[in-house]
Order: sequence, then structure tokens, then C-alpha cells
Amino acid sequence: MEISAAGRLEVRITAADVGKRVSVRRWNEAGATDGRFTDTVGVLTSWDDGVVVITQKDGAVVRIPESALVAGKVVPAAPARRRGPAASYAELARIPARGWQPVESERLGEWELRAAAGFTRRANSVLPLGDPGMPLDDALDAVQRWYGDRGLPPYVQTATGAEGTQELLCAELEKRGWTREVSAELWVGSLAPVADRADAGDVVLSREADEAWLARYQRKGVSEVALRVLGSGPSVWFATVPGVSGEPAAIGRLVVDGRWAGFAAVEVDPALRRQGLATTVMAALARRALDEGASAAWLQVETDNDGARALYARLGFATHHTYHHYRAPRAGEARAR
Repeated sequence: MEISAAGRLEVRITAADVGKRVSVRRWNEAGATDGRFTDTVGVLTSWDDGVVVITQKDGAVVRIPESALVAGKVVPAAPARRRGPAASYAELARIPARGWQPVESERLGEWELRAAAGFTRRANSVLPLGDPGMPLDDALDAVQRWYGDRGLPPYVQTATGAEGTQELLCAELEKRGWTREVSAELWVGSLAPVADRADAGDVVLSREADEAWLARYQRKGVSEVALRVLGSGPSVWFATVPGVSGEPAAIGRLVVDGRWAGFAAVEVDPALRRQGLATTVMAALARRALDEGASAAWLQVETDNDGARALYARLGFATHHTYHHYRAPRAGEARAR
């Protein structure tokens, strides 16, 4: 906290600091059980009508009455990662987008509108990397028309928690009644340690997702559109560990794009979990990626998937940023401006 020469806490932020990363301390109301003060670090996303709004790295929004502030200061951007490959948010937004491509897309300034008949939010949402080339309200109206013409709900994919992410856009969407429906994290790690973790002798690699692979895939009844999305990317591989019942014991998907290898759809027969099969699949795919010249890895995991998060942490992965899917207000819902 900011302390004056006289030893007093001071609030050294103002509304002019909106968009900057700040650290603040607030006085808790009488009856609070978490001590006299609470500290919050995040991006100052608004300061209006006596309320300070801070968006934390996981996307959580903290609203603080101005009268409760006892200290505050601008702090440096989140420190550079101490392990794993270094990368900007923009790079780690574009690389996964190339590895999970929609069947239809259109540019709106520097925004990309993506559609794939509703198969996953990632392939059916706006990727807003930059300026849409028009005022935000006009851009959001255009987004809603574009998705409405395709019979799809309008989604915008945003990110928080790293340098260059979109805390301010998240705040603007929330002001307009857009609802954050799903949050997940993008993790990164070095590829070689994953390749060294297990013997991959039982893993079969293929360029296509065959019937056996799809039988284990969690999204049943995969359509032709879904197959196009699954097969999209610069260099895509599907891994299968054969099972005794006809369905694979485990599967996984890999996409190699330059120095990056992306893991997805790592799934194991529930009866065979905790036997190292997920690690075996990832090791086989990692070796293939190394053979193609990759050195860094990324994957996406939902925040409530504790088992997967524990596995990825053991393999040396760590969170780079959190991403969110915001849905437009439904008919009849308020749209503040």
C-alpha cells in the first residue's frame, strides 16, 4: 500500500487511472469476519458514482464504495512468467484460434466473427483483438445481427489476467447487460518435459478422427461441421490408446503451429482413470510435436476441472491468462448504455 512520509496510508489513484493495474485497501464494514481491511489487486475498470470497480486476473469483479478506500496505488503490470515459454496475450489468442477454426468467419475491423453451426463457443464467438473500426455500441449491434442471421447466440470471447488482456472490454460488456457464461484458463509449458514423461508404445497416431476416436470423444453425435473444426489447424494429429471393449481407453488431439503445440480432447475411459493414460497420450503427442519443430505447448482447461488441472501442473504447465465467453442480452433483458 502507499504510505506517506508521515506513515499514513494514502489513496493515490483517481478516475484518471482507469485501465491501469492497481492495488487498493478497503475498510471492511462493521460485522465483517475477514478482518478490518481487505486488499484487492487488478485492473481499475471504472470509477463512477462513488463506486470503484476492479477486475481481478480471473475476471472476478470487485465493487468498492469510494468512501471505503483507505489506500491505493498504481502497480506495475503482472510480472513476466518465471517458468515456461514467454508469450504475449495476442500471440496466445491467435495460436489457439488457428488450431480450432470456424467454418465461417468475417472481419469487423480487427475483430473476427466466427461461426460453426454452434459447435463450441470457441468456434462461435467474436475474437476481439484490437479496434472494430466503429464505436463499441455499433460494433456490438453488428455482432448481434451477424449471429442472429445464422440462428446463433452472440458471444464475445475476452481475456483477463495478463498484460494486454481485455478487462476494460469485459467491464463495458457487463455495463451493457452481456453475461459471462463460461470461464476457462489457457496454460502454457515446455514441450520436452511432457515428451519424457511416459512410454508411448500403445498410442496410435492418425491425421483423422476415426469412428473409434469419436466413440470416446465427450461430444457425442459429432456433425460434419464438428469434424471440420476438429480437423482444422496447420498440423493436426489424433491419438488413440486402444481398449479391450472396442472403444479407446484414451484419446487426445494435437495441433502444431510453428513453435507451439496445442493439446485438446484428452479423455480417458472413466473405468481406467488414474492409471497414467492421459500422460501417455500427451507424451506421444508431445514427441510428434517435437519432431515437427515445436518447443512450447498450450492447452485450455475449465476452472472447475480439478483433476485435469492437477495433471497439467504435474507436467509443468501454468496459467497464462483466463478467458471468458460473454453472451448478449436475450430478448426482453435490459441493455444499459
